[in-house]
Amino acid sequence: MCGLPEPTVNPELNFRVKWYLSEMRIGQLADSIGMTTEAIRYYEKVGLLASPERTDAGYRIYNSATLERLRFIRSAQTVGFTLGEIGEILALRDNGETPCNHVRGLIASHAADLERRIQDLRIMQLDLQRLAEVAASEPEPGHQASHCHILESVN
Repeated sequence: MCGLPEPTVNPELNFRVKWYLSEMRIGQLADSIGMTTEAIRYYEKVGLLASPERTDAGYRIYNSATLERLRFIRSAQTVGFTLGEIGEILALRDNGETPCNHVRGLIASHAADLERRIQDLRIMQLDLQRLAEVAASEPEPGHQASHCHILESVN
């Protein structure tokens, strides 16, 4: 056929696709998202995930919607949102509201907070550079300082 190889199916890929399209146990869900089962149980405990259905044997069963929700949680954590903030966003969505305006406000607040922290770190860096210069130029004191003469000279 036109010199093209015959299509093949990757059984491992097919198996992973089945995970996403059907039910998964907690270990399968954890493996597919790169989380621990403890983290998933914690998210259930704090209300970020709904309590899943269970098999007759008591195993938790998850679906692809839970996988997508966990991906969202992970993405939001990556940009610095707290679990409380993530819970607010999810609650808005669960109530049928579009949370984008709320997310915009959180982004602006986090960006401003990060800028303040960066400024504080820059000031601390300058202070430490000045202190390092002082420490390098001062000889060891002849007397015993109560802790360290370099840090005691800061004020």
